Amino acid sequence: MSLNGWVLIALVFLAVLVVARPIGIYAARVLNGERTPLTPVLGPIETGLYCLAGVDPAREQTWRAYTLAMLVFSAAGFLLLYAILRLQAFLPLNPQGFGGVAPDLAFNTSLSFVTNTNWQAYGGETTMSHFVQMAGLTLHNFLSAATGIALAAAVTRAFARSGSGTLGNFWADLTRVTLYVLLPLSLIVALMFVTLGVPQTLVGAIDATTLEGAKQTLSIGPVASQEAIKMLGTNGGGFFNANSAHPFENPDAWANLLQIWAMLVVSAALPFMFGEMVGNERQGHTLLWAMGLLLIAGVGIVYWAETRGNPLLTALGVDPASGNMEGKEVRFGQAMTAMFVAVTTGLSCGAVNAMHNSLTPLGGLVPLFLIQLGEILPGGVGSGLYGILVMAILTVFIAGLMVGRTPEYLGKKIEAREMKLAMLAVLILPLAILGFTAVAAVLPSALASLANAGPRGLTELLYAYSSAAGNNGSAFAGLNANTPWFNTTLGIAMLLGRFAYVVPVMAIAGSLAAKTKVAPSTGTFPTTGPLFIGLLVGVIVILGGLQYFPALALGPIVEHFLMLDGKSF
Repeated sequence: MSLNGWVLIALVFLAVLVVARPIGIYAARVLNGERTPLTPVLGPIETGLYCLAGVDPAREQTWRAYTLAMLVFSAAGFLLLYAILRLQAFLPLNPQGFGGVAPDLAFNTSLSFVTNTNWQAYGGETTMSHFVQMAGLTLHNFLSAATGIALAAAVTRAFARSGSGTLGNFWADLTRVTLYVLLPLSLIVALMFVTLGVPQTLVGAIDATTLEGAKQTLSIGPVASQEAIKMLGTNGGGFFNANSAHPFENPDAWANLLQIWAMLVVSAALPFMFGEMVGNERQGHTLLWAMGLLLIAGVGIVYWAETRGNPLLTALGVDPASGNMEGKEVRFGQAMTAMFVAVTTGLSCGAVNAMHNSLTPLGGLVPLFLIQLGEILPGGVGSGLYGILVMAILTVFIAGLMVGRTPEYLGKKIEAREMKLAMLAVLILPLAILGFTAVAAVLPSALASLANAGPRGLTELLYAYSSAAGNNGSAFAGLNANTPWFNTTLGIAMLLGRFAYVVPVMAIAGSLAAKTKVAPSTGTFPTTGPLFIGLLVGVIVILGGLQYFPALALGPIVEHFLMLDGKSF
């Protein structure tokens, strides 16, 4: 590790924080239906969309109606994208002449993009036409991200309101987030990517002459527009198979910095939005501190593990001076690779600028564990906020039991109903991750897809189902996931991770919104400040450790000790 590397990491975090607060406050105003600087331009479009859809934005919904609207919208999006993928050969803007996508892959990909997972069991430039990339995948990059933010806003209103039976209007929230937040930011970031050399064209490919004089065909297309929302919406679905390690998606160090910044900025803004909407900015700051501390720790461990190098490669004569550079782009370096690895998995983004299967065992353990913590550091756009709010509810309940104080959060009493629903939500992820991994680990057809045996092979399986259920979408690499088994089971894991998780969370929101706020008293446990931040971090880490440590011990942890002993699988 180097001082320059740490300074660069710190500067990127600082650049995120500088704009996160104003974006968060702006998002709160948008979701509250207040006038913004973009209202004169976008207001007529918003009104027109409501008229076309027959939506009254002032008509609020109960938690059941809000959740049902979200589920129906997502189901319709899944069916539409599935049809587009299957009928690709008959649709326009297909200069490559690609045929329709196989049913199991279309099922997996449709669920992947609708759930904001963006897991890709295919090579983008060899499978998807420009029409599918734009009208199918990029469209859902916007809509799945907007859905997550809308859900976070609904949960936030549960804490902001007192004795209310409603949580807002899903259709209004979805429209406003897309129009006023995601579209303007994506336009700015896409233009910045074009300036840095990312292609934005409807041409299918160009022919290039190599240094040896040979001819090479290079796939290109509307990359910059997809790249912008891929990062801002924490989607992660790359235009190319190599994702952000591809020089057309991520041309140089400046583009890499912009990608990391874009990944973080909206998710980091949402705690500020939360503080603004509940009328107490310190509450948002507390959540962001907890997120930030764990994420910075993750960056530091990956940076340390990778710069130490791999003793197995050193024994083969590889110079250890630059650390473990296997699978990494020289143009990014160790510091920005480590930061990208931790950020993309602390978020639910899944974009990669290095192949995670090439990380050292401890370097690979960190992104795996960050996903398993629930994608809350700071998590996906929206999903990270309502995910850490579930952890905050668990924390105040545990703290109340420990010190004999009333379990309250923002004036709302946390009672048996909320705790049962919170535990139901928390148990969804380990059920999907560990359940499917256990079956795949003894299924011959699933084991045939592994590139490695032993602990590394188990890590490949564990990472795949963690990535799917956590709606992350990054791949450990080494696993051939484009098979009927993996396309189907990973798709089901994505479905459970997104919707089976959020339904009990919305039920919690409905229960809390209906409660009358109580004024803080001497028996109220404070939910701001270092003490609560420490407790929240502790609950997150301990809960994650209790659920996943046995599986991690059989995978990356035992592999680390084998590596130190000079053994490899």
